[in-house]
Amino acid sequence: MNNEHLKNYLNNFWDNNITPTLIDYIKIPNKSPAFDSNWEANGHMDRVLDLAVSWTKEHMPMGGKLTIKHTVGRTPLILVDIPGEKDGNVLMYGHLDKQPEMEGWDEGLGPWKPVLKDEKLYGRGGADDGYALFASIGVVNALQEQNIPLPRILILIEFCEESGSPDLPHYIDLCSETIGSPNLVVCLDSGAGDYERFWTTTSLRGLVGCTMRVDVLSEGVHSGSASGLVPSSFRVARELLSKIEDPKTGSVLVDTLHTEIPEHRIKEVEKMVSILGSSVVEDFPFVDSMKPSTGDLVEAVLRSTWRPALSVVGADGLPEGEKAGNVLRPYTSLKLSMRIPPMVDAPKAQDALVKVLTDAPPYDAKVKIETEEAALGWNAPKTELWLESAIEKASTEFYGHSASALGEGGTIPFMAMLGEKFPDAQFIITGVLGPASNAHGPNEFLHIPYAKKLSCCVASVLAEHP
Repeated sequence: MNNEHLKNYLNNFWDNNITPTLIDYIKIPNKSPAFDSNWEANGHMDRVLDLAVSWTKEHMPMGGKLTIKHTVGRTPLILVDIPGEKDGNVLMYGHLDKQPEMEGWDEGLGPWKPVLKDEKLYGRGGADDGYALFASIGVVNALQEQNIPLPRILILIEFCEESGSPDLPHYIDLCSETIGSPNLVVCLDSGAGDYERFWTTTSLRGLVGCTMRVDVLSEGVHSGSASGLVPSSFRVARELLSKIEDPKTGSVLVDTLHTEIPEHRIKEVEKMVSILGSSVVEDFPFVDSMKPSTGDLVEAVLRSTWRPALSVVGADGLPEGEKAGNVLRPYTSLKLSMRIPPMVDAPKAQDALVKVLTDAPPYDAKVKIETEEAALGWNAPKTELWLESAIEKASTEFYGHSASALGEGGTIPFMAMLGEKFPDAQFIITGVLGPASNAHGPNEFLHIPYAKKLSCCVASVLAEHP
């Protein structure tokens, strides 16, 4: 393979075909069903599906076949099946649904307002994970253009990943014959420690999400007459949270939610810290003199990748400050996000969490828990020598630096599903979510030069497939 020719081809393909399409994609507020209960009626998902299908037909790799699966009441699924000239079955994965808007975007930026600035494309969904379909097809076209013999490649794009992929098991069963038994999975939905090398992800945390509602009254009461006598629903909720999390340290107190961290993963983190140094904590936008939960850099990474952690991500029953009267409110509802380590059984973790929160609530307050689909974490199998060598070769060629690996604190439910279903498969979990790219938050961006080089790396590895 001519690497210089590959770079030129993919750079041009990005400039002429991918980036302009991502600009159109960012404009569409295709929020995942968990964040848009009227997603079907609103039609944004259909608009994105039409955009993706039209573009794919225009740029279809030689011999490729496009299939759309759309079961009534479920989000759609895109399959692009490209026959191969040599043995092997490669599955490439991405998604086209998005997280909600979030507040705090800088002036001139916005979730549905694509802005190209300093070779970064700002807007919701470009990096997480709109580019995956277009980059995957570009990679295959680049290899076919040089007549590189390839294994069979199946590109699978879902539309509910940000909701925990609730529709995916249905489609995995429905399309089991088409999917077959992949021996290599390439996922373009993960992160990068910096923009200087080819990063692969070797572990992912799982997720237990739920909403906890605490009721103490049937209606609000004047706080002057009730406070002190009627326990505040917020105080009860706070006490319940203290049963699962140490309020001083943030340590999770439920044993079922912990796992023993493998020694080789700790060594991996030590290597990562030796490369990135203090940036593993400094890249977060801390305010003023705010400090992380630990000064130990290795422990800091482990806390965000291999230890459970609780976040309160939403609340109801709390009026806006300027509209809040002196009323003891009847209820408080908190939306909880509990990240769980790889190798922890997600349904068992969910059951344990619900039991702790509902067992003997203070003052016999009414506590109701509504759970979401629990998502398993994932721990990569041992990398085969050919793949390890191909990854290192690609990183050195296209970035000029040695490759490295990291664990991610986020969740990609599809990886856990595939890991269970195909235990002998090899995995390349990678992506463009590097420092400050801020997926799910304000000012999300896609680092285009990094994405171009990453496309080259993926192409190089596919060319090395034995």
